[in-house]
Amino acid sequence: MSSNRRRFVPLFFLSVCLFSLARNASGQENPDIFPFPVTTFELDNGLKVVGVDYDSPGIVAYYTIVRTGSRNEVEKGFSGYAHFFEHMMFRGTEKYPPSAYNAVVKRIGADSNAFTTSDWTAYYIVANSGELETIVDLESDRFINLMYTEEDFRTEAGAILGEYNLNFSNPISLLDETLHDLAFEVHPYKHTTIGLLADVTDMPNNFDYSVQFYDRYYRPENCIVVVVGDFENDELFRLAENYYGQWERGTFTAEIPQEPPQTESRLARVTWPNPTQPLLMMGYHAPAFSDERIDMPALDVFSQLLFSESAPLFRELYMSEQVVDVLQGGALDSRDPPLFTILARITDSSRIDYVLGAIASEIERLKSEPVDIEVLSETKSHMRYGFAMGLNNPGGIARTIGHYLQLTENPDTVNRVYQLYDSVSSEDIQNVANAYFAESNRTVVILTQEDQ
Repeated sequence: MSSNRRRFVPLFFLSVCLFSLARNASGQENPDIFPFPVTTFELDNGLKVVGVDYDSPGIVAYYTIVRTGSRNEVEKGFSGYAHFFEHMMFRGTEKYPPSAYNAVVKRIGADSNAFTTSDWTAYYIVANSGELETIVDLESDRFINLMYTEEDFRTEAGAILGEYNLNFSNPISLLDETLHDLAFEVHPYKHTTIGLLADVTDMPNNFDYSVQFYDRYYRPENCIVVVVGDFENDELFRLAENYYGQWERGTFTAEIPQEPPQTESRLARVTWPNPTQPLLMMGYHAPAFSDERIDMPALDVFSQLLFSESAPLFRELYMSEQVVDVLQGGALDSRDPPLFTILARITDSSRIDYVLGAIASEIERLKSEPVDIEVLSETKSHMRYGFAMGLNNPGGIARTIGHYLQLTENPDTVNRVYQLYDSVSSEDIQNVANAYFAESNRTVVILTQEDQ
């Protein structure tokens, strides 16, 4: 979700970024926003390996990307398994049981963790580059030889239920779950990444399905290894061949149902048992990620024009009238069409309809009134250099390029999509505003305290 707070960049940093983005390593002109040399190769089993040359002496970031998230949970009653395997992948193997794995990670002083989204799951280690072979050994072993008992499975499934309950101690989790459930009819984006409560509760009874899920998706053709920092490409290729070469390719192909167009507005009201300010969440079906079509980049710029600190709507509702203390919105880059989601936390329960109307009115204004060229140029500039600010360490670079790799498997996607951002025009903003922000395409969820 795009932040409502525009990231202002110091002039000194801008000058550094401008120089680094304008020149490549040989000093030639380079318009690419991702300025680091990238080498890719693919093993016979389909595993892709991407190396990014970045000047970080003694440090390397190692990401393993699984192109599987809650999007792949298509069977009824089995949501939450992509997130579940984020946990299970730390359950160990015969060679490296959990205690041995953790001991090695501690010995090499590594930062190691994982995360899951609707479209992908990522596992990472950032450590001393002299331990690259140790890292490849650890990660290849657990991806090829994961081993867990039914008792291990039940124990971790119980932990997932605890995580679900912790997440849903926050009213925004209920709001988000309700919005997606109401806005989607058939696509798995209907449920959130952690899964539905009934499915998470029943998870301990589905050991056999967990084995099937692992067998389907934890296969080399569905994974990408990204290495950033201080390493040699020849050595990386040798290690990948030696440690991943015997990993067997899978045969499963996921069939993701296509969401039909929404044809009428939807509204739900939910209550919260504890004291809370009213919350408003709106969702509009938006386009899937593309590095060829202008719609998705134009919508990202549109979100900044609505919700940045200098935007008229933000100044009116947040700064002048103070009827909201949170106002933000945007759409995630997604392999299938997601929701453009708007969130507002309202300071006065009697002003909910007013805030809803003010947001709708500003959207209508942007449909018909061209954006000032200088405002548009400044907005795109801040977005570009805000992005560049994150490319300052191996882990951040690996996560960034990994995000685009999980979408298209092509490392040049990041450069192509930012070329589209640069080309977004005032007319493009009006076009996407009219194409996606019809009332018939809108879902609204309002959360209030039970006794209000």
